[in-house]
Amino acid sequence: MSVRAEFDEWASAGRDRGMEDRHWHTAKHVLARMPVEAGDTVLDLGTGSGYALRALRERDVGRGYGLDGAPEMARNARGYTDDDAIGFLVGDFDALPFADDSVDHVFSMEAFYYATNPHNTLEEVRRVLKPGGTFYCAVNYFAESEQTHGWQENISIDMTLWSRAEYREAFREAGLYVAEQDAIPDREIEIPPESAFPTDEWERREAMVDRYRTWGTLLTVGVAP
Repeated sequence: MSVRAEFDEWASAGRDRGMEDRHWHTAKHVLARMPVEAGDTVLDLGTGSGYALRALRERDVGRGYGLDGAPEMARNARGYTDDDAIGFLVGDFDALPFADDSVDHVFSMEAFYYATNPHNTLEEVRRVLKPGGTFYCAVNYFAESEQTHGWQENISIDMTLWSRAEYREAFREAGLYVAEQDAIPDREIEIPPESAFPTDEWERREAMVDRYRTWGTLLTVGVAP
């Protein structure tokens, strides 16, 4: 199944709102770190329900574009968003429909690993960013977070499983300076006491702690020269 077909199904079933609720635990911390200023243009790759752009508009960014590979996701996001300064479009991560040096910041939350050619996607991000622009790339599926690796079995799309070092190397190869890399823990998800395990989803409390508290979401920040 293609990315488009997979996530069109998710959007039709209303799972985009569920994604927003789960991702917000760490996404809000990523968004708070972004050095956006009034009037900036922001591109959200894999926008889903569009929640990130709505949050950034509260910080007075001038224009937000949410790109998603699934038409139903983009359609839903438009329906959730009553703001003429935010637009949603269907597009490919490997051929971003933006001019060179036209975007101040790019954000992506739990979507980069779905890129068909992640190295090319990074080159495209570098191309559209203005000098000094940033790419805030957040993923919870990465090599060090072993408890997330089973996610590939639940989805029909091939996913990119990189380590922290591989993310840094790929950013640099694409021409982006790596300004920061950090694991942002999810401190809001409730982890039951040891006596409650096994649960429906977890055999051991230690594994759940590793997934949410130790590793959480990996943030890699790239800066365009």
